[in-house]
Amino acid sequence: MKIAAIDIGSNSVRLMMWADGKTLYKRINTTRLGEGLVSTGVMSPAAMHRTAAAVRDFAAAAAEEGAAKVYAFATAAVRRAANREEFLGEVRRVAGIEVDVISGEEEAEIGILGALGNSDGGMIDVGGASTEIIVRRGGKSVYAHSADVGAVRLYDACGRDYDKLNGFITAALAEYGEVPACGAMCAIGGTATTMAAVALALEKYDPAVIDGTCIGVAQAGEMAQKLLSMPVEEVMKMRGMDPRRADIIGGGSLLMYRIMRMLGLNEITVSERDNLEGYVALREGL
Repeated sequence: MKIAAIDIGSNSVRLMMWADGKTLYKRINTTRLGEGLVSTGVMSPAAMHRTAAAVRDFAAAAAEEGAAKVYAFATAAVRRAANREEFLGEVRRVAGIEVDVISGEEEAEIGILGALGNSDGGMIDVGGASTEIIVRRGGKSVYAHSADVGAVRLYDACGRDYDKLNGFITAALAEYGEVPACGAMCAIGGTATTMAAVALALEKYDPAVIDGTCIGVAQAGEMAQKLLSMPVEEVMKMRGMDPRRADIIGGGSLLMYRIMRMLGLNEITVSERDNLEGYVALREGL
């Protein structure tokens, strides 16, 4: 049985087609739903329209491929916006889809479920408008927190100014408090996978190559400094770079580096399996 899952994020909308316990493929449409949210508190009409259209197109593609079920969930931009009901209504009208708006803690739980299954460990998910950290021991989550900081939110608040970004991140990281040590930590999401692609200087994005890539803390810090010191036009030309992330990846990389430092990590392991797999596993009772 084929199942489709649609992740409505703050930076992009993603589709996963899944069958018989395996991910068949993922597709992405960068719609920037969360742009401007940090200053206005609402999603813009243009961003909502772009995103609803992307959900419609993905739902139609899934139906054409014979998906028996189509799940859709939304994260930080939608759960924080004052006009969330307006957006949900537009998606319902345009795409015929009911969207599940999940909490930050639920986002962390499905993220680690997708990345690690039922194994113990930790996970970092630097998203567009929020960042989740979760630690699991003995098959149970012993820590989970979602903070309102992410690559799009950082760009909206600070642009690409290194000092401003550092100050914003410092204030945001204080919210996590004491995070239990867990040894190995994986990282999911567009910031992590883009950092891996850049580190590997990939000519073409290959999920099989990205999955399991390790990024050291010094490497992450150097990458953030380099990305923020280059004009966006030059960042776009880097091997491994997704041009649609060129403006936000510097701030996202700096956030990842600062989290690694905060947690005392020597490295992170990037996972291609993420909250899409986790959401399907949760809903299907797998």
